[in-house]
Amino acid sequence: MDPTHAPDFQPPSTNPEIEPTLPPTLIPNRRPIQPPVLADYLNALDKPIEPSVSKHRLENKNNSSSCININSNNIKHMKHKIPKQPTELEPFSSSDEGDDNSNQRSNININNNNNSNIDLIEDSLLIDSESIISSPKVQSQHDDSISIPTPPTNHRTHSFLSDKGPKVHSYQIADLEEVPHGIQRQSKNLKDYSFPSHRLKQQMTTSNKFPLVIVACGSFSPITYLHLRMFEMALDAIREQTRFEVIGAYFSPVSDNYRKPGLASAHHRVRMCELACERTSSWLMVDAWESLQPKYTRTALVLDHFNEEINIKRNGILSKNGNSRLGVKIMLLAGGDLIESMGEPNVWAEQDLQHILGNYGCLIVERTGSDVRSFLLSHDIMYEHRKNILVIKQLIYNDISSTKVRLFLRRNMSVQYLLPNSVIRYIQEHGLYVDEKEPVKLVLNK
Repeated sequence: MDPTHAPDFQPPSTNPEIEPTLPPTLIPNRRPIQPPVLADYLNALDKPIEPSVSKHRLENKNNSSSCININSNNIKHMKHKIPKQPTELEPFSSSDEGDDNSNQRSNININNNNNSNIDLIEDSLLIDSESIISSPKVQSQHDDSISIPTPPTNHRTHSFLSDKGPKVHSYQIADLEEVPHGIQRQSKNLKDYSFPSHRLKQQMTTSNKFPLVIVACGSFSPITYLHLRMFEMALDAIREQTRFEVIGAYFSPVSDNYRKPGLASAHHRVRMCELACERTSSWLMVDAWESLQPKYTRTALVLDHFNEEINIKRNGILSKNGNSRLGVKIMLLAGGDLIESMGEPNVWAEQDLQHILGNYGCLIVERTGSDVRSFLLSHDIMYEHRKNILVIKQLIYNDISSTKVRLFLRRNMSVQYLLPNSVIRYIQEHGLYVDEKEPVKLVLNK
C-alpha cells in the first residue's frame, strides 16, 4: 500500500534506517513469472502440459456399471480450478459465529437424520473430483423444507435501514452465499491469530509447473466485486501465460494505523472480506495478520510474512509424486494506481521495490484508461525486473471503487450488485460509512 499513508511516514531519502526485509536466501522459487526462453533453462520447456478434462469426464478403469469407483490415479483435474474441501451448510449469519441473531438467519431446514440437501446447491458449490472422493453418497430430498421467513420486525434501527433507503433482508440472500462449515475465521487480536490454510493446496496437481500464492494488500473498505474479479483475472492470466500453478490466494487488509479517509475498523474490514470469500468464492482466503499489527506494516514485510508461514514454517508444498517439497512463489496482486505510486519520488524505499519486484514479483491489473506497459518501460527498477511482472488486461472494464461505494452509502443510494449481498447486509447491521465524511477531491478523483 501507499507508504505515505503511514502515520510515521518519512521520505526514504531522509529515513535510511528501516526495518530490514528477509534475505533472498530465505525466499525460494524466485524464478521470473514470465515464460523463460530455452537458453535460460536447463530442463525441457517443450514438455507438454498434462491434459485435463472436465470433472464430469472421469475415467473408470474397472468399467463398473452400478457405481463409479474413483481413485487419485484416474482423476484428471480442471487446470484452472483449486481443489475444494467437502463442505456442509449452516444457517446464514453475517455477524460472528457466536452472535445470537437467529431472527435474521436464512430459514433453511435440514433434516438431521439424513445428509445435507446438496441437490439444491450443487451448481453453486463447484464440487470437484477430490470432494466426490471424500464425501459420502448424498441422498436428495424433495420436500417443502425450504420456507421464506417474514422480514424481522425487531431489527436494529438506523437511518440507513429506514423505509426510504435500500435494504437487504436475510431472505434475500441466495443459497450460494450460505456459510460453509470448516471455514477458518480470523481472530480479532494478535494473541489468538493463526495463519489461514483451509483452502491452501497441500500437493501439486501437475508435475511440470511451479507453485504460486497470490496476495492482495489494500484497505478493502469495503471489499467490492472488482476486488474479487482481480483474483479471477489473475488466475486466468497465470494459467494461460505462465507455467505456474496457483495453490492459494489471500486478501490482506491494512491495519487501523493506515491513515486514509473512509477506513472502517480493521475487524469490520476483515469480516467483510471473509463474508465475500466464504459466500462467493471457493478458493480465496483472508489473512488478518497485517490488520492486527500495532503499527503500519510495509508491503515488503507483509510478503515476508506469507513467505515465512508457507515456505519456512510449512516447508512449501508437496510435489505431485509426493517425493519432494517445492518452494512456493509469493506474488503481490495490485491495481494500476498502486503501481503508479511506486513511480513517485521519495514514496517507496528503493530497497523495498527491489525486494518486492525482484524476490517476489507483481501481478498488475490495468486500470481503465491507464497505460501500465509504458509506465514499466519508463521506470528503471520495474524495467529491471520486467520478467517478474505480469500485466493483466481487463477484457471487461470495471471501475467500481470503494470510495464510490462509500459515497453511495452516505447518500442512501443502492449499492446492490456492486458488493456481495452478505457484505451489504453486514454494512447495514453495523451502520458503517453512513455518518462519515470524506474530502471532495478524493471522491472526485475516483
